[in-house]
Amino acid sequence: MRVTRHKAMGVAAALTVAAPFAFAQDRIAAAPATAPIAAQAPCPAAIPTYRPAVKARYRHDAGAFTQGLLWHDGALYESTGQEGRSEVRRVALDGGRVQARAPLPADQFGEGLARAGNELVALTWKHGIAHRFDARTLASRGRFAYRGEGWGLTTLGDAFVRSDGSDMLIFHDPASFAETRRVAVTMDGVPLDALNELETIDGRIWANVWQRDWIAVIAPATGCVVARIDLSALVAEIGYRDADRVLNGIAFDPARRRLFVTGKEWPTLFEIALPAI
Repeated sequence: MRVTRHKAMGVAAALTVAAPFAFAQDRIAAAPATAPIAAQAPCPAAIPTYRPAVKARYRHDAGAFTQGLLWHDGALYESTGQEGRSEVRRVALDGGRVQARAPLPADQFGEGLARAGNELVALTWKHGIAHRFDARTLASRGRFAYRGEGWGLTTLGDAFVRSDGSDMLIFHDPASFAETRRVAVTMDGVPLDALNELETIDGRIWANVWQRDWIAVIAPATGCVVARIDLSALVAEIGYRDADRVLNGIAFDPARRRLFVTGKEWPTLFEIALPAI
């Protein structure tokens, strides 16, 4: 089953930095018509649920429609959505100050964000364009092209992994972004769709599930959900009942083993304890 995303028509916020958007080094690589889908292996009969404690709370921009989140070089990097408001930004953890930003074209809806080396790649929802940025300066480095929708993005080893709102994890070549294979995700023997923001932690892919108050932890070789991270207490603390202001955004700091989560237009970024999965 596919999910069609509802988009809130929020008031467009003015962008404080607006630079010309150039595509000087485009790498256009269309996916094959049908990419191979990995054979499904038996999944665990019982899936544990973890309810991690909150270790710290930080300010988060309540105007940021968070689509992608990652930690790199001492700061958070965030991609935001909504036409006219989509951008990639570098954000200080303490205070939540935006240190640098790169707007996306006004007609595009920004989505997931991932890093490979010194480059950031930011998806768009329906345009089939993945924008490339220098991770230090946020200067444009061109773009990739892909088929289908863009939702979440992460890196796993030498591959990008994309979600498109379905039950598939879609693997892409890091140099060309050509689609190489797909893995179907299941939980309790049932396809798990609406996979959204992605983060890789210790070789497993953590996935927000759109409009759910938990995170799925996925074994990427099999597509099996091996654990659930129940964050309903955080959702309750934020208190939103808007269908768009949902849990979304996972960032992992591997050097200090810190795990951060937030949501779309949430005023708080949470550091939570990392479960021993």
